[in-house]
Amino acid sequence: MDTLSLIGIKPNLSHNEWPVFTSTVSAGFPSPADDYIENHIDLNEYLVQHKEATFFLRVQGDSMTGRGILNNDLLVVDRSLPVRDGNIVIATVDGEFTVKQLVYSHKGSVLKAANSKYQDIIVDPENDLEIWGVVRWAIHKLWP
Repeated sequence: MDTLSLIGIKPNLSHNEWPVFTSTVSAGFPSPADDYIENHIDLNEYLVQHKEATFFLRVQGDSMTGRGILNNDLLVVDRSLPVRDGNIVIATVDGEFTVKQLVYSHKGSVLKAANSKYQDIIVDPENDLEIWGVVRWAIHKLWP
């Protein structure tokens, strides 16, 4: 199972705003950048929909790489969202934390890994399953 560590969130988030440029970034051939800034973005407002119900976790492990969640990523998790089939969730199974895709099947609840090295977790009725929240964002570095 992946190891997750909780990162505290301060009740009064500072609102740091960052510039947003009007031009998009070409993933093909480069294009000239515009000379002005369209607006500013507050990353707290962009990433956190429900401030009181949002927390951050750091991932250790590679069981979700197929879904773009990498080792050491920072996850933004919202506890207020309804849990739906197919959501990536933070769950505890018999007291152990994990991040997986929740899928409902004829077998019951399944916590699916997104790496073929790991088996899915089929939750039996005798297991204690608790969903802590829905993962909204995975943030990772592109360089060491």
